[in-house]
Amino acid sequence: MPLPLTGYREGMNQPKQQQEPPGVQSAMDPRPDCGEKSYQGHGRLEGKAAVITGGDSGIGRAVAIAFAREGADVLISYLNEEEDAAETAAYVEEAGRRAVLVPGDVSQPQHCRDIIARAVDEFGKIDVLVNNAAYQMSHETLEEISDEEWDYTLATNLSAMFHLTKAALPHMGSGASIINSSSVNSDSPSPQLAPYAATKAAIANFSASLAQMLGERGIRVNSVAPGPIWTPLIPATMPPEKVEKFGSNTPLGRAGQPAELAPVYVLLASDEGSYISGARVAVTGGRPIL
Repeated sequence: MPLPLTGYREGMNQPKQQQEPPGVQSAMDPRPDCGEKSYQGHGRLEGKAAVITGGDSGIGRAVAIAFAREGADVLISYLNEEEDAAETAAYVEEAGRRAVLVPGDVSQPQHCRDIIARAVDEFGKIDVLVNNAAYQMSHETLEEISDEEWDYTLATNLSAMFHLTKAALPHMGSGASIINSSSVNSDSPSPQLAPYAATKAAIANFSASLAQMLGERGIRVNSVAPGPIWTPLIPATMPPEKVEKFGSNTPLGRAGQPAELAPVYVLLASDEGSYISGARVAVTGGRPIL
């Protein structure tokens, strides 16, 4: 049965809207479908412990809900979106699993290490690491991009993945999984999102390197390449006229919902994906990646 897409029809646009970064899910029209009502678990992650950055809303929330309903305890890392994070934690706990909330800025290396330390203190291990937190901003010219924004984008999207993964590895055993959120921009970059697109290409490349490096330890590494997905990042980082048409250039004619990403993350985290490593999985509404 198809997922119910909240407020969406094929080819339908979103209303024009704008938020201040990082954006909150509760202020979006329509609110994203993160599987709150639709996702049904089947025990695929029973007894596992997961860390999800950017887990308060959007794709991160959908993954947290799905992981919990599949049987995993979840640490939810987020910047400062307290209301969104609390809602996500409530869904995790409703599924009978533990939810640990850790606010803070993953652009700071020490905070990345603190996230992992907290997960180990709470769970005693890390079975799944989802590096999902990201920053982007739309610009028409290179001159508009400040040095500070360039550095922050790389630190949040790319360097955080390095610091989190490096800190987590001593606590990950054979059968563990690392899943990194890349993007269709990884090889089809939007010029208005140049810094973001560059980091997403690097994430895909680094994931492929890690898959080869960590294979002998039995740790799998993959990346997921979403297309245009309706998350708080969109109204918080794009002008209203682009928000209105966001996703309409895909073959499916619409933006995707976070709930449509979650099953891919579950597969890559579960034992059912035991021979999938080094992959970049496209969830793009029909836009191809190479």
